[in-house]
Amino acid sequence: MKLLFRYLVRNNAFILLPTLGVGIGLYLLTDLFERLDNFVEAGVPVSMVLLYFAVKTPLVISQILPVIFLLSTVIQLCLMARSRELMALQAGGISLGVVARSMLLCGIFWGAVQLTFSEYLGVAGERESARIWQEEVRKRNLAATVLHNQWFADGQWIVSLATLSPDNSGTGFTGYRLSADGLHIENLVQAPSYTAKAGRWTLRQAVVDTPAAYAKRTENELVLPLSQDPATFRLVRGGAKPTQLPIWLLGSAIEQLRASGSNVEGLRTTWHAKIAYAASLFVMAVVATAIVSWKDNIYIAVTLALVCTFLYYAAYTLGTTMGERGFVSPVIGAWGANLIAMILAVWRLLFALLSRRFR
Repeated sequence: MKLLFRYLVRNNAFILLPTLGVGIGLYLLTDLFERLDNFVEAGVPVSMVLLYFAVKTPLVISQILPVIFLLSTVIQLCLMARSRELMALQAGGISLGVVARSMLLCGIFWGAVQLTFSEYLGVAGERESARIWQEEVRKRNLAATVLHNQWFADGQWIVSLATLSPDNSGTGFTGYRLSADGLHIENLVQAPSYTAKAGRWTLRQAVVDTPAAYAKRTENELVLPLSQDPATFRLVRGGAKPTQLPIWLLGSAIEQLRASGSNVEGLRTTWHAKIAYAASLFVMAVVATAIVSWKDNIYIAVTLALVCTFLYYAAYTLGTTMGERGFVSPVIGAWGANLIAMILAVWRLLFALLSRRFR
């Protein structure tokens, strides 16, 4: 079995890697033709254009790897069927289920590769390519973006910020400190300017109003131990897409924003979608085996694989969109396409195995 596994894995890699190279080339060429006029009009040097596509390549790999794996696995199994290898394996007592199990292990491996490219190289490349596009082509200074009208809850505090600058300073701080039962305001704190970091928010010329005591005082500098990290607002609300955050930072942002009272359903959907997309390679291994168990003609099988890919991406996009907008739970929205594809593929494989058993 180990020899068979090594043989299947080696053949899969021999087909997948060249196919992946072709897919990357087609993707980047299409992107180049779409953006060429913008690069020329902006006078972007060739070196910057090359850097743009170089940093974008890991993201491209992570995006197209599921469909490339599906196609390469279908082609591999069809070639094995054409050369009578599958028939020879079955004659030797090795069922289609054993072959499918080997393909599943391949899917797990390539799923780990996809997740690595996506979360370590892909997100960094996506941020850098977005920066190049906005700053070098669109001539926008992203670093100077000022956020307006931010608010959050932190323990007994409800805070409103008029502005938040990139250096984590801002203007128009208004904080309401509620009583333990949340029924009335114990303190109202206002400051024209502030500097913030997690655990230490420094207010300047702060006015502290205590309604119960009819008292008001002014502090030249007042430090509040608010745990909210101002960088979270910039990561999630400052124009950056949630997909540009690695999964561990996205999870941290979700927890902070949930604690502050923000709606995080969209971010939770994105978090689950990142895991589900990597897991889709496991699903694609089952789908590929199911397709070849039905039609082992390479042309028909590849066509079916492309149709399945289109349907999968349509279901995946619809599910994540509905999850982000709150129509379904984030888990269902992100994992729904995988679940549907897995159920249909397993049903087909069980039907094929039972049909051969009772012949």
